[in-house]
Amino acid sequence: MPVRRRYEASAAQVLALQNPDGTWGSQFHTLSMPDRRRGLMTTEQALRRLCILGYTIEDEPIRRAVDCMVSCLRGERTIDNYWEKGHDWALFTRLMLSTWVREFWPEEPEALAFARQWAGVVESAFAEGRYHAGSYRYAYTNAFGAPPRGGRERDFVDFYHVSLVKGLLSPQTEAWFLDYVIEKPEGIYYICDGPVSRPPREFAGRETLRWLSAVELLLGYGQAAQKLGFAADWLEAHRDGSGQWDLGPQAKNGVQLPLSLSWRRKGARQADHTQWVGDILGQLRPEQKQ
Repeated sequence: MPVRRRYEASAAQVLALQNPDGTWGSQFHTLSMPDRRRGLMTTEQALRRLCILGYTIEDEPIRRAVDCMVSCLRGERTIDNYWEKGHDWALFTRLMLSTWVREFWPEEPEALAFARQWAGVVESAFAEGRYHAGSYRYAYTNAFGAPPRGGRERDFVDFYHVSLVKGLLSPQTEAWFLDYVIEKPEGIYYICDGPVSRPPREFAGRETLRWLSAVELLLGYGQAAQKLGFAADWLEAHRDGSGQWDLGPQAKNGVQLPLSLSWRRKGARQADHTQWVGDILGQLRPEQKQ
């Protein structure tokens, strides 16, 4: 049974908040947890939640959201009035929109063209067989007409860039890029703190939730399963006595989890955790997937 059909009740809470134009709330950007007390949700939070619950471009609410984002990429409308002065916000907005459009429609022309620009920057940054900051700065300036100003522009190890260029790098560059991202001491910005190469000390808790989110993101790359074998070993070692996984109640963040409507029913929490972790392990070791 598709995940979408299993968790429609959870998705209904998100869908009820969608605006007529396909957006949520009054602001597009933020990957943090929804504010359940105020009943608020940004468009990014909603899209991330619905993606996790199995919604695709074939679903009308996603289609409406994607159509809105594509209109913004074409310059036909603006996504919202939010603006940050610390970096090139217009470019960053294009990055966010293109990333989310490609999440549901990888071949959409506007988003794909922008993704290929960024893939070219990444290719240049690793042209010497390792990351070179000077090469990155030079390629960035050529691609976007100005050098990186600061903040997130100085780095590409974050949710948006890692998601955006999936499937667009040459095999050798992808290998170098994955090694760089996995070993990055600061982790993947917006997703996890600390290097992906170092699993959490304790299995239960939100640290593992964030780390698994990073692993899941990287699994969009063809060579990721090979490079993340240590993650598969770690997950196998943390099955409980019944062969399931339990991240504990702290893992309930309203985005990845819960999958079901409530954890009040006995066994619901473990079932949700086992579904999510098991899906990740199945991608890490597809030969063992049943």
